Amino acid sequence: MTTFEIEPGRLFIGGRWHDAADGARGEVVDPSRGTVLTTVAEAGPADVDAAVRAARETFDAGQWSGLSGRERGRVLHRVAELIRENAEDLAELESLDVGKPITLCRAVDITNAANDYEHYAALAHSLDGATRDTPLNALAYTRREPLGVVAAITPYNFPLILAGTKLAPALAAGNTVVHKPAEETPLSALYMARLLQEAGVPDGVVNVVTGTGPVTGEALLRHPGVDKVAFTGSTTVGRHVAGVAGQALRPVTMELGGNAAHLVFEDADLEKAVGAVIKAFVFNTGQFCMAGPRLLVARKVYATLLGILAEAVPGVPVGDPRKPETVVGPMAGERHLRKVEEYVDLARQEGGRIVCGGERLDLDGGYYYKPTVIADLPNDSRAVQEEIFGPVLTVQPFDSEDEAVALANSTPYGLASGVQTGSLARAHRVADRLQAGIVWINDWAMLDPAVPFGGVKDSGFGREYGPEALASYTKVKSVVVSLD
Repeated sequence: MTTFEIEPGRLFIGGRWHDAADGARGEVVDPSRGTVLTTVAEAGPADVDAAVRAARETFDAGQWSGLSGRERGRVLHRVAELIRENAEDLAELESLDVGKPITLCRAVDITNAANDYEHYAALAHSLDGATRDTPLNALAYTRREPLGVVAAITPYNFPLILAGTKLAPALAAGNTVVHKPAEETPLSALYMARLLQEAGVPDGVVNVVTGTGPVTGEALLRHPGVDKVAFTGSTTVGRHVAGVAGQALRPVTMELGGNAAHLVFEDADLEKAVGAVIKAFVFNTGQFCMAGPRLLVARKVYATLLGILAEAVPGVPVGDPRKPETVVGPMAGERHLRKVEEYVDLARQEGGRIVCGGERLDLDGGYYYKPTVIADLPNDSRAVQEEIFGPVLTVQPFDSEDEAVALANSTPYGLASGVQTGSLARAHRVADRLQAGIVWINDWAMLDPAVPFGGVKDSGFGREYGPEALASYTKVKSVVVSLD
């Protein structure tokens, strides 16, 4: 049970809480039990317009953009402090809303969210220009300036973290934001609106509009007052978002789907590799764009590794996310669970052999699926080529380094990849050839706000984290002063 009451959610616009103009509300479900937690307002076009106008007026007035980077940094440092001070409330809220194990929420989600704001607080004063040497009789220099109003559209799987990866750099650069969280998991976004206000972020700088993608998201995406779109979600929806933004000649960053390959060579430390392999596909119940659902194994150790997985994976604790020992919780919703079931059934039809798992887990009415390992699938099978987004691992053998790289690069995606090897030379050589925005060596999901990540190919473009993300929320202005 929570230690605080989850109140019905309202829209946060211009520093005040509002019901939707038409009174629309939607249910928020606890995926571990299939029961309704609360309801939240569903913003319509009028509400989105009010949020964008509030953000625009605040930006134009310079209440945030007019502050020095150091002053903005002080406020963002306070945001990080408040996240840590309210860590238990946020962890419980995220666990209830998403179905994440509470231990994972405390160790990963809360820590990373606080680190996001702390990191960009430190970078806020680093946004400076440069003088340029030219043959002109003039002083030429550049300035980095905020873009204006940012539409931040975030998914259901890491609500708190992925909001921070957008809001923290956007705010550090001096922008104002309208945040549209996923309709399934809006609660931490509303909680954070209160913390941002308490930290000293001026009213109108951050606005939160909850609701559905087709109504709320579409109204925000198409609003002429938006200067940039920052989107994380599926590749299918991302194509639509990029198309609309392109028609408006509006900059956009896209962190989209993934289907990462995890390569295990014969010289790898198998005991260590197995831990990384399991983490890569069960972390957050596999609902992770940078999960490692495709395992490619050197044929010499293929049978051995399959045997280890067959014994180890069924022992991974699956169950109530409120219990501290739970490692794998439920899927975030019924439709996500059905999608996983459909892909596993498809894998059977495509000739896949279920090594372990392969079925729902009947527990408390929640949306649970057993961690599943599938072998013997051809590389062109849909279960290999497409993003399942659940706790499912496909395993394929390879006979050479070239074949391993070719298999790894054979899907349309390119968000993350991983290599298990005892050879430093091979690690660098293979990492250089993998088509992915980030490559992990001898572990998985090593993430830090200082290290950028993002996709290539159908996994999107632009980068989250690092100074690269901060720069993407700015525009460059050149000033040339005649010395005549």
